Amino acid sequence: MPRILIVEDDESVRLLAARALERADCRIDVAGDGQAGLVKLAAANGHYDLVISDIRMPGMDGIDMAKIAARAWPGLRILFVTGYADQRERAAELNEIVVGVLQKPFTLAEIRARVDKLLAVSA
Repeated sequence: MPRILIVEDDESVRLLAARALERADCRIDVAGDGQAGLVKLAAANGHYDLVISDIRMPGMDGIDMAKIAARAWPGLRILFVTGYADQRERAAELNEIVVGVLQKPFTLAEIRARVDKLLAVSA
């Protein structure tokens, strides 16, 4: 069963994504911002098949979280979600761990399909 961490400050988006992926037989952990995401990553020693993170969040955003996570767990894979197309450019140096960007708003089917594809590549 794949293990996924969802880092998203918007509770409704976080719950939507979690529900969609739990129905796809994934084990889901959630965090409300980048700092909480790092705490979850550290507790699991980076052992997630995928991290799905919003880019823009109050406090520590997804890109800052990803920069720290990339140093601690170089094999980590991150799928960013964002409603701001220009934000991906801020993560140019993270190409080793960022496996894509999913635009908000997304549907249950879109997130499931994207995650299924990413997990199939890593299998």
